Amino acid sequence: MIHGLVRLGKKSGFVTAIAAVLLVVLAASVPAAAQSTRRVRRESTANRKARIARMVAQTYGHPWEAAGGGGYMRYRSGQYLRQNNEVSFWASTLYSLNPKLGILGTVQGSYGNAQIGNTIYNIPNPQISEYAFMAGPSYRLVKREKYGVNGFVQGGMDLGKFAGGSKGFTATDIGVWPGDFAAAFSAGLNLDYNFDPSLAVRVTPAYLGTTFGGTIQNSKVLNIGIVYRFGKPRQ
Repeated sequence: MIHGLVRLGKKSGFVTAIAAVLLVVLAASVPAAAQSTRRVRRESTANRKARIARMVAQTYGHPWEAAGGGGYMRYRSGQYLRQNNEVSFWASTLYSLNPKLGILGTVQGSYGNAQIGNTIYNIPNPQISEYAFMAGPSYRLVKREKYGVNGFVQGGMDLGKFAGGSKGFTATDIGVWPGDFAAAFSAGLNLDYNFDPSLAVRVTPAYLGTTFGGTIQNSKVLNIGIVYRFGKPRQ
C-alpha cells in the first residue's frame, strides 16, 4: 500500500509539472497571438487603402467619357409669359487633359408648350423647342472610389423654335421669342455614383442662360443619365 501511495504521489507530481508547463506556454502565446492579430489588421487596412487608391486612379485616369440621358427644365418662352415645364434629352463628351481638368462638350434638346394663355388667335399653347450646343472646361472637385463631383462652365449657341406650332401666326403675334440662334451659357455640377471604374450614373443640376430677344432667359435644369469612361487609364 505504501508503494502504491508513493507511485500515486509521483504520478500526481508529474501531472502537476505538465500542467504548470502548459500554463506558462499558454501565457506566453497570448501576447504573441494578439500582436499577430494586430499585425494582420494593420496589413489588411494597408491593403484596402492600396486597393482603393488603384481603383480611384483607374476610374479617373480614363482620357475619355461619354454620357447621355434625359432631364427637366423650367423655361420662359416669351418676355411676358409664364415659365413652362420642358423635358430634355442630352449627350456629352469629356476629354481629360489630366485627372482633374478636362474639356466638356454638351448637346441638349428641350421640348415643351409655351404658356401663352388666352389670345385673340384662339390657339392652344403651341409646342416649342430649343437645342443647345456648348463646350467649356470641367474641373474635378471630388474623386472617390464610389462617387465623384465635377464642376463645369460652358458657352455656345442655342437654336430656338418657338412658332412652329402656332398654326401660321408669327412669334411676335403670340408673344414668344423670335426663333433662330442665340448665345447660350451654362454652369453646373456633375454628380457621379460609380458602379465600377468604367460605368456610373450621373445627376446634373445646372443653370442655363439664353439670350433670345435681346434679353437673358434664366433656366433651371436637372438632368440624369449614364456615364461610360473609356481609353487606356493614364498612370
